[in-house]
Amino acid sequence: MNFHKSINNLISIESNIKSNILNSTIPKIIAVSKTFPIIEIIPLIDYGHIHYGENKVQEALDKWSDIKIKNINIKLHLIGRLQTNKVKSALRIFDFIHSLDSEKLANKISEEQSKQGKRPKIFIQVNIGNENQKSGINKEELIDFHKFCESLNLDVIGTMCIPPNDENVKNYFSEMKKINEKLNFKDLSMGMSGDYIEAIKNNATYVRIGSKIFGSRD
Repeated sequence: MNFHKSINNLISIESNIKSNILNSTIPKIIAVSKTFPIIEIIPLIDYGHIHYGENKVQEALDKWSDIKIKNINIKLHLIGRLQTNKVKSALRIFDFIHSLDSEKLANKISEEQSKQGKRPKIFIQVNIGNENQKSGINKEELIDFHKFCESLNLDVIGTMCIPPNDENVKNYFSEMKKINEKLNFKDLSMGMSGDYIEAIKNNATYVRIGSKIFGSRD
């Protein structure tokens, strides 16, 4: 069958994952559709893929509001940084938030989910490389931060990281796996187009893949 290139790419990634997986849990592939027009995403939607990732709240609202009404199975993941003034809009469109990185943001999500009667699934972003320029919770503060989130009735399902751009990705992913197990989480969001195989070898349950599915961005 002659599929659209994005579908062929997705099938190839799925096959690659299955041949590298170490346990029975097959990770979910978030097709990172940020900056791509909906016309390039439709073939994947028609094929039946349900997980998509966006970086910006407004772009997601513009692109996905109508599509999500017609396709109720679609799950939209916010993988970019979330500002507190965008939380209200974010909860209207996103099912998952991968970038919870402060008490202020946790408070705002808690307040807004009560108002909207919606409870998104949330990942705590971990600053795994202790980088000043990156957001995320420091490793030493994770246990307390998780307790704080629980007190706010947030549905925290796991942790997320964007490792430093150096040669130690294996070590960072291995450390994330240990952190996740210590906190007793089932889900772990890590791994992108260049390193998703290493991520799944360390129990990633969600991988965020853009260019390997849709091609390079302009």
